[in-house]
Amino acid sequence: MSFGQGGPQSQWDPWTPQSQQPWNSGADQTPDWAALAEASEARNKRRRLFFIGGGALATVAIGTAVAMAVVSANGDGGQADNQTSQLPATADIPSESTGPAPSFAPTSAPPPLDPKDFVSSAKKDTAPLSPQILFPGTQLTMGDTVYKKGPTADTKSCASAARQTLPKVLDANDCTRMLRVTYTKDGMAVTVGVAVFDTEAQAAKAKTQADDKSIVKSLNGGGVKAFCESAVCRTTTNSYGRYAYFTIAGFTDGKDVTTKDTEVFQTGDDLAEFTFRQIRRRGEAQASAAAAEG
Repeated sequence: MSFGQGGPQSQWDPWTPQSQQPWNSGADQTPDWAALAEASEARNKRRRLFFIGGGALATVAIGTAVAMAVVSANGDGGQADNQTSQLPATADIPSESTGPAPSFAPTSAPPPLDPKDFVSSAKKDTAPLSPQILFPGTQLTMGDTVYKKGPTADTKSCASAARQTLPKVLDANDCTRMLRVTYTKDGMAVTVGVAVFDTEAQAAKAKTQADDKSIVKSLNGGGVKAFCESAVCRTTTNSYGRYAYFTIAGFTDGKDVTTKDTEVFQTGDDLAEFTFRQIRRRGEAQASAAAAEG
């Protein structure tokens, strides 16, 4: 066993400042080069180990950073997986509500006005009325057919504008007015008579009570010859709202109408259709005006 002399033995490191270089105890003060080489080799080995270990730690650190970045970028998916794993059991999941359905307050918008209401009673049907208003212009076009407008008439004595069984029907239901107009085309003529009542019920009853002998009186004049005074003619009856309307169509030369005379039938149907449209338009116009007024 040897003991150091003069205090602790100093360790010399050529890479450390202020360290003391060891000398051997002999008279020869030559450095121990073998020891120095050993020490240098040991230091180099330690440095290599340090670099390898540091590199491994750096690689682990980088790998951890990348892994953290991946997790961060897919955070939602990880969170979804976590949430899925933390879902309550089936018994804990709330079931569909069985309470009453929510109710909503009714809207304040009024229902649309019915045009027929405005032509179903004298109280609402207050717009001006005349043959010229109901049958405007000088001619009428229905499809490809053009009819020339002839004379018009307006009377409060409904029975005076009717024949056979129709006067009695009109009087029984309190007809207040009869408007008539005649149209012609190619030797044919048709008169439309519009009977006005106070209520829809009266007009509907008059229509029901009319029979095949309930005839409106044909209207001639203004270049239109008398027609359907003694000859067989075709007639129609209908009603809409507080109006009942009748047609009588035939030849202006006095010839009887037969079932083969389809042109005469078409003439009567065209004028009946046009009359219906005009009464309906009258209701639409008054309904629109009432809606605009609020």
